[in-house]
Amino acid sequence: MGDVWSCRLVQLPRISDGRGSLSFVQPGPLIPFDIRRVYYLYDVPEDQVRGAHGHRTLESLIVAVAGAVAVEVDDGRQRRSFYLDRPDIGLYLSPMIWRNLTGFSRGTVCIVLASAPYDEADYFRNYNAFLTAVSCA
Repeated sequence: MGDVWSCRLVQLPRISDGRGSLSFVQPGPLIPFDIRRVYYLYDVPEDQVRGAHGHRTLESLIVAVAGAVAVEVDDGRQRRSFYLDRPDIGLYLSPMIWRNLTGFSRGTVCIVLASAPYDEADYFRNYNAFLTAVSCA
């Protein structure tokens, strides 16, 4: 079962020279899962909330490759907030974590790397159902 302290910022490799910078993500010590799905969020109005769900088993890494976004994580007992505003920093989310993404700056693009293909059965879409599940675990 996840807790907010299992969620952590991950410094991604950054290679820079006169041509610009390059960062990459690959499974290994920094990313503790195989990447099975990639999706991205963009054109999100500044006043909208994305996420607003939890996962039973899915692990993920969120990277704001452009712009900035605030991410609040919640394990049913505690909450933590993170601010993503650099393309070489990711936020690792363990299973059984509720997440809310807010405060999207104009032009934000967030990429999410996930440990499994989409499976609706893995989602908690209702916060009270999430709280019930974490209290029973």
